[in-house]
Amino acid sequence: MSQKITTLIIDMYGVILLDRTGNFVPYTYEHFDVSEHGRIKDLLENQKLFTKAGLGHISSYEFLSKLGYKDPGYHMKNYIENYLSFDKSFVLFAEKYYKQYDFVLLSTDVSEWSRYITEYYGIDKYFKYRIISGDVHYRKPDPQIYRIALKQIQASADECLFVDDSIANILSAQMLGIPSILFNRYNEQYSGEQVDSFDDLNIKLQHP
Repeated sequence: MSQKITTLIIDMYGVILLDRTGNFVPYTYEHFDVSEHGRIKDLLENQKLFTKAGLGHISSYEFLSKLGYKDPGYHMKNYIENYLSFDKSFVLFAEKYYKQYDFVLLSTDVSEWSRYITEYYGIDKYFKYRIISGDVHYRKPDPQIYRIALKQIQASADECLFVDDSIANILSAQMLGIPSILFNRYNEQYSGEQVDSFDDLNIKLQHP
């Protein structure tokens, strides 16, 4: 790992949140009658409604309304607060390092959801920059989202360390010269740099 790292680029789902992909689809099926599940599946899988929201083509309100939720704001908050799991060890890690490194959140997410997550868990203060797919209209592993991140944070690739739970995302970042570590909670087969916890990442940073 480079000795010149100044910036930590950190993923949300599967890293800061224990949930790798979130639980929104089962949450939605749970909140609608089984007779509605076919319609919901078509909206999510065929009409790519979630993807559109995650790329910022529609707002959270429009996304949830199209699914049939009568109170989109409530369900956004209820889902985030009660159906996602926050890794509390991130706070200890961030408290130790956020003044030493520029923290960058790089997440594939609906814009409004990402903002609410960081606000709800009280972690806004740690991030100097946020690159969210719903804001920039590209999602990982598209190389363009990494180019946008590097331009926004005004850092060269080799000054950054990217931490993500997806091998595809890691490989895409590495193609642009960004040193990367797989946050491997799920014991995937991977021969590159990897950690399985923030304690492990802490050790990596202390002994590059």
